[in-house]
Amino acid sequence: MQIQDLWVVLKVAEFRSITAAATSLNMQAATASAALKRVEQALGAELFVRTTRQLRLSPQGEKFIPQCEHALQLLQQAGQNLKDEQHIIDGELRLALSSDLGRNIILPWLDEFMLQHPKLSIKAHISDTNVDFYRDPVDLALRYGAPRDASLYGFKICHVPRVLCAAPSYLATHGTPTHPHQLASHNGLCYQLYDLVKDVWEFQHQNDTFKVKISGNRVANDADLVRRWCVAGQGVAIKSALDMSAHLLDGTVQRLLPEYQPTPTELWLVCPSRQLITPTVRLLRDMLRTRCTDLLQQLLQQALLHPADLPA
Repeated sequence: MQIQDLWVVLKVAEFRSITAAATSLNMQAATASAALKRVEQALGAELFVRTTRQLRLSPQGEKFIPQCEHALQLLQQAGQNLKDEQHIIDGELRLALSSDLGRNIILPWLDEFMLQHPKLSIKAHISDTNVDFYRDPVDLALRYGAPRDASLYGFKICHVPRVLCAAPSYLATHGTPTHPHQLASHNGLCYQLYDLVKDVWEFQHQNDTFKVKISGNRVANDADLVRRWCVAGQGVAIKSALDMSAHLLDGTVQRLLPEYQPTPTELWLVCPSRQLITPTVRLLRDMLRTRCTDLLQQLLQQALLHPADLPA
């Protein structure tokens, strides 16, 4: 019986499924099954009652699992305390990232972060759908929007304005809108999350709210693709100022209607357990805060964002 086998057993107890536990741990189901068998053989007791549809804890398992979990947490914390004292930054970061922000902004920053901490490894999970920490093999998620689940732990990285934008080539052909209502006659590049197409765009101007139903010939469930279409001059889009920062700075896209503000968002780094908030995670948080703040300040200095876009 190995310590890693015990972690597998805890995952099997959590999911009540060897296959689901193996998926969460990124291993073969046969490997997880063998680990469970080794533990049960070493203990001389069956921890689970097998049925045709699922597993359930046996009386022995109900006694063993909570004590095993506590013991492993103590062991993990003891090892982490030693690393903290020696200022060791290592291990694997299993990090979920959104498609556009992750590929084009965060991954280059992570490359530099790993050069500074060569004992660190990264496993990136790229998707625009919200990660399920109990299903997906990730420990951290960097995503737009504050966490709604009270059981999650999170750090706010920054406030993120959204911007309405288009390429100069599109505007040269179709004209530049001067009011949100004019967007109804433009080709909107819309983002789809699950089955919901986000084709009603909302803007704030002073104390007024404007909602516009958008139509267009391109919809994608990948935010990176929406950005690419926008840069290629295929239409107008509402995007995160971070996602579009490089294009705004080099002029390949232009911000439209800056006095009408799309609903802003926030960038958060979240995880499912306090035990996962290690010195490495705190360093990552601090790096992300610094880099995002610097990028937003560049946009502010070039008048691509306005002070009203960023709360004090």
